[in-house]
Amino acid sequence: MGEGGNDHVTAEKAVAGAEESRLMELGYKQELKRDLSMFSNFAFSFSIISALTGITTLYNTGLKFGGPVALTYGWFIAGFFTMFVGLSMAEICSAYPTSGGLYYWSARLSGKEWAPFASWLTGWFNIVGQWAGTASVDFSLAQLLGVIILLSTGGANGGGYQASKYVIIGFHGGILLTHAILNSLPISILVLMVLIPSVAPEKASLGFVFTHFNADNNVGIQNKMYIFVLGLLMSQYTLTGYDASANMTEETKDADKNGPRGIIMSIGISLIVGWGYLLGITVTVTNISYLLSSENDAGGYAVAEIFYLAFKHRYGSGVGGILCLAVIAVAVFFCGMALVTSNSRTTYAFSRDGGMPFSSLWLKVNRQDVPTNAIWLAVSVAFCMALTPGRVPGNGFRCHRRHLHCICTSNSVPVTLARKSFIPGPFSLGRYSILVGWVAVLWVATITVLFSLPVAYPVTKETLNYTPVAVGGVLLLAVSSWILSARQWFKGPTTYIAE
Repeated sequence: MGEGGNDHVTAEKAVAGAEESRLMELGYKQELKRDLSMFSNFAFSFSIISALTGITTLYNTGLKFGGPVALTYGWFIAGFFTMFVGLSMAEICSAYPTSGGLYYWSARLSGKEWAPFASWLTGWFNIVGQWAGTASVDFSLAQLLGVIILLSTGGANGGGYQASKYVIIGFHGGILLTHAILNSLPISILVLMVLIPSVAPEKASLGFVFTHFNADNNVGIQNKMYIFVLGLLMSQYTLTGYDASANMTEETKDADKNGPRGIIMSIGISLIVGWGYLLGITVTVTNISYLLSSENDAGGYAVAEIFYLAFKHRYGSGVGGILCLAVIAVAVFFCGMALVTSNSRTTYAFSRDGGMPFSSLWLKVNRQDVPTNAIWLAVSVAFCMALTPGRVPGNGFRCHRRHLHCICTSNSVPVTLARKSFIPGPFSLGRYSILVGWVAVLWVATITVLFSLPVAYPVTKETLNYTPVAVGGVLLLAVSSWILSARQWFKGPTTYIAE
């Protein structure tokens, strides 16, 4: 090796040594393999946000509540405020680049007196939210596979095979198993945003795409503002998961710079390409009621029916649409796999500080420095979550992930306002830090309330939005366990033990 090569190796070792020293200052030793570049860090968050996943699986919700107006404008409203949340998180990530992410930040910014409780509460909301996220994404993939099989065998109107809820659960378990195995050892969205409107023989006018408001939802809701808010669910559900860049910082080179870049880039790029994909689909919508009807070939799965009909009307066969759905299924698969990875790192970090039952088991890493036990815990809990009564047949289960994630974020973002002891890292918002933090907190608080409202009237046990019950249950368990036991032994991140 030449002199230049030796200098390069020496420089890399010096950087690695500096990052290990910084991690030790934060209270931890380097145990995970630090080999991710800025692009790799960004890719994790980008894969979890996955516009193909969120838009495809929740397009029905946006189409039903508000239609094109809620879809096209709601996307930018949610994206605009999500960027405030991302910027605020990126600034903290730059100062504290650890796998603990949200719960560690809560401890450091809330002061020694409140640090243990703040990190306990945030940590549990974060982990439960990520478990629910893994379950919802992989369950969505299982449903999508069921629709692909249905269309491939003739469709709902042609005697096609309609998978039962037990088959869907089986698919879900198989997907989670595959993710666990692959974790133990971006799909091109540009093609779809151009291909579908090009193939579809019938297209909606630009006036329809940008001005048509669908108030015909058949669930007893007439107020347009209320309908629009419910339609925002698709956009806000999709634009989550960017905190994965923070969870991967202990495996990222130059983490105090590349972690924040991963957060901001994943939101910004997803916002742009997601809107393109959204327009590409919506411009082919000419009959909303038919797309939402369970009598169509895709059984009411709007995006699948759009793809299928585009090719069938143009070429006499829907095979091309089915192949496009298969491409999306691959994207959803990688989204779920990235979620499992991020989830396991959070579990590993929280266990390292003694926050999990049987912590010593979940913090173990294999010879490749991968927390395999935490991975298998993540997929096991995600599978059990899919067995929640009343959630198997429809889309309601996916709402859990959205709301839990909002609550999780709402418990972390307010700490950006505690600035007395905060020392920014290389990425800093400067004098705008407080303003950005307040906007982020207010947005998260707003959507947390709005997405907990009833989604159908009259409200019955079948139509009740059980999100407040689920979130309240997590809050009750976290607070009660703290009062009864954890406050006596959980001291928060290890840096406080050292102090």
